[in-house]
Amino acid sequence: MLLKDKVVIVSGIGPGLGQELSTLAASEGAAGVVLAARTAAKLDTAEQEIQALGLGTRVLKVVTDIADRDQCLALAARTMAEFGRIDVLFNSAYDPGSFEPIAEADLDGWRRSMEVNFFGTMQLTQACVPGMRAAGGGAIVMIATMVEHKPLATQGGYGATKSALRSATKHLALELGADNIRVNSCHMGWMWGPAVEGYFAWQAQASGKSQAELVAEVTRNIPLGHIPDDGDCARAAVFLASDYARVVTGAALDVNGGEYMPV
Repeated sequence: MLLKDKVVIVSGIGPGLGQELSTLAASEGAAGVVLAARTAAKLDTAEQEIQALGLGTRVLKVVTDIADRDQCLALAARTMAEFGRIDVLFNSAYDPGSFEPIAEADLDGWRRSMEVNFFGTMQLTQACVPGMRAAGGGAIVMIATMVEHKPLATQGGYGATKSALRSATKHLALELGADNIRVNSCHMGWMWGPAVEGYFAWQAQASGKSQAELVAEVTRNIPLGHIPDDGDCARAAVFLASDYARVVTGAALDVNGGEYMPV
């Protein structure tokens, strides 16, 4: 069990990666899983998925908008009150912004996305660091994107917010190493799950192509020959949070089926 006896916070709970991370944390032996999202119903669904495992994992649900500093502090405080420690933080909450060419983009939309993806993530990280120090160390995993490395049309705003987060990740790894707190990022490519399924449905309607044709166009660039499932992507993030990666910090793990391979 990769996360045995650890207390794990997952932000951005919802259909897809956030829910996969929370369920996987429980199945990998977490002593407690703390669920954070802006919508209470999403937290309830994730809790039900965890309970269905039958492991008796303790679950704490905290409605949280990470763009609000006070709510981040409250999340960390409630976790400490319930469990007395924080071992792992998955920074999965994000705002995709609007998909549009940069030359015509509404930069106010970029600012809103930056408030969540960068400043919100930093606020939640700052709130959790004292709990990790008290525990003698911890692991922070930033959920990042392939778009930082391989630009995709109309996703410049989202990519810019995550690029800022990647820079901060490396600096955090340097600063927190002495506290035995590791900080890494997981750069996800296409992930087969509710969000991508919805995207292909929308694209099929807009383009007149079938979903199968659109999927084939994407998978043509993926050496493994398929769009990675969001559950498999969650496993890569859990590895970075686990003791198997205990000497890994400041790293950027590409999780995209080989679509992007750094030189």
